[in-house]
Amino acid sequence: MTASPQPEPRTDLVVTDAPIPADIAAISDALDRFNTEHTGIADRKPLAVLIRDPETHQAVGGLTGRTSLGLFFIDLFYLPPQLRGSGLGREILRQAEDEAHARGCRTAVLYTITFQAPGFYHKQGWKRLGEVPCDPPGTSRIFMSKELAAPTGNSVRPR
Repeated sequence: MTASPQPEPRTDLVVTDAPIPADIAAISDALDRFNTEHTGIADRKPLAVLIRDPETHQAVGGLTGRTSLGLFFIDLFYLPPQLRGSGLGREILRQAEDEAHARGCRTAVLYTITFQAPGFYHKQGWKRLGEVPCDPPGTSRIFMSKELAAPTGNSVRPR
């Protein structure tokens, strides 16, 4: 006797450039549950170091990412032009790396673009993993990683 074929599940595929936060959360949460089921580790957590305007208290720059399964992923890092070259970027990165290490992360990963900040990250001890060409021609996304050390604690953390 031959088993009857299983019906295909009904799905609607939608291509969009404007997913709503609930859609992103549904995918992210489902993947997190899958990872937790397979690893027994439930440690995914956002990490941000924000620069706030002292008058409006609105974020004007900073770093966002997440920690999970021993890795720190940097998603976005923006420093307003008037604050570049002041050491603030280095301090933001240090604070994020220290927090990630405190959460048990051993390694950090990111990508940057050739016209953004690969030299900045290299000066902070990041190593190039590889690169993938992108537009405009002659430009690449550069993937980098860094082994995280114990926090140095040599800087004062502004609150």
